[in-house]
Formats: sequence, C-alpha cells, structure tokens
Amino acid sequence: MSLQSDVEALWQRYDDGLTAAEADSDDRATLERFLQALEAGDVRAAEPDGDDWTVNEWVKRGIVLNFGLRETEPREYGDVTYHDVLPLRETDDLGERGTRNTPDGTVIRRGAYVGSDAIMMSPSFVNVGAHVGDGTLIDSSDTVGSCAQIGSNVKLGANTLIGGVLEPVEDSPVIVEDGVSLGAGCRVTSGFRVGENSIVGENTLLTPRIPVYDLVEEEVVYGELPANRRAFTRFVESSVSEHDLFDGGAYKPAVVATHIEEETLEAAEKEAILRDN
Repeated sequence: MSLQSDVEALWQRYDDGLTAAEADSDDRATLERFLQALEAGDVRAAEPDGDDWTVNEWVKRGIVLNFGLRETEPREYGDVTYHDVLPLRETDDLGERGTRNTPDGTVIRRGAYVGSDAIMMSPSFVNVGAHVGDGTLIDSSDTVGSCAQIGSNVKLGANTLIGGVLEPVEDSPVIVEDGVSLGAGCRVTSGFRVGENSIVGENTLLTPRIPVYDLVEEEVVYGELPANRRAFTRFVESSVSEHDLFDGGAYKPAVVATHIEEETLEAAEKEAILRDN
C-alpha cells in the first residue's frame, strides 16, 4: 500500500473513534513515515498545478492524525523541559544542504520542510506541514504557520507572520510564491496567496477580508496578490458614515498593488546581496 492509502485508512479508523491510547505500533509507524515524507519534501499540503495550486487533503489529514493519535509527552530542548505531542525536527540534514540556522531560538517542528541554501535567523519558528523553498530567508521573529507554502528565494522581513491553515482540511493554506519579498512586520493569513516576484511594503496585512486594488489590471481582487506587483497598505473610505461619536468619515484598510518600480527592484537586489554574504 502507498503512504497515501495508509494515511487515508488510518484517518477512517480515527474518524470512527480510534484514540491515541488504542493506536498500535503499525499506526505509529505510519505516522512516522508520514512526518519523514513531509520533512524530505516528498509530500506537501499544497502544490503548484499549472497557474493554480492544489490542496492535498490527505496530507492535511495526516498532520491532524499526528495530533489526534499521539499523547502529550515531556521533552527536552537544551535545559528546558516542554510538553508536546511532537518533538522538534532533527536538523542534521540542513547543514549538508547549505542551510543556516542561528542558535538560541530557531525552532523547526517535526513535519516541516526547509530547502537548501536557506537562512533561519533567531528567534523564528516553522510549524508542522510548512514547506520552505530553496534560498529563502526567514528573518528574526518570523513565524511560518502550519501547512504554509513558502517558495524559493523568498525574503520574509523581520517580525513577519505567515498564518497557518490546518482545518478544514480542504481549505488552501497560505501560499507565498517564488521570489516574493515581504517587508518587516507583514501579516499573511487565512489562505491568502502572494504571487511570484511581488514586493510587499512593511506592516502590510494580506488576508481575504481586505480588498486588493490592483492598479495594473484596474480591478479589485480578494484573497490574492497577483504576480509581479508592488503592494502597500492604504486606507479607503468605509461605508460607515459620520457619527455623533466621532468627527469625519470612517476608513478601512486596503492594499494597493501597482507595477514594480526600478528603484524598488534595485533595493530588493541590494538586500539579497547583503543576505548572501
């Protein structure tokens, strides 16, 4: 049987009431093989499908199983005892592939993939099911949530949050495509997709509830930033009119997307040079 069929069969038993206490050695072996496949990049919660992305529901079910069919245990990290269902990921393979992770706070949970020639600065955290591509920078105080798909040669500025989407299993995770640069303090949540080679200004919130005013195609889109855009936050007039409690109109956040200017590209290239050295 394939790993997918084993996971789907185990999911059916879990859905029928199987508990962590009842799981046997074969069940635990399936869970372990699944985590190893995630860490090797052999399976992903979502993957490119032409110009779109396909969500692999069975992979997200496998992650849920690793929480539902494991007991919380005391574990050691340095001199600290913590309690979790999953241990931290072994990182011996990272150095072999040219990936750097600085000490005292780069945390990679089991079931996460980090590619070659990537950089993880402390403190930062990559959660289970996340996939981080080759040459990507995860800067200080960054969080990459469960199942998030981060492309190759991406720059996550300091204090950036990439949200996790684990359940419902059919929902798309957050996707940041190849070559994207996110400024410091950005937030990308709720299955939002950032198109390749886009450059996003600092402290920008990207979420399906906030409209993206795409000035290139002259349209308003939700849930995605098209490829090859420069994006930043602006405030637009809200439907809330003047009120006795405050003077003037009300405003709501929006994202403006336009062409990438040459000086913006040059600044991003300079940052890439500094990162590589």
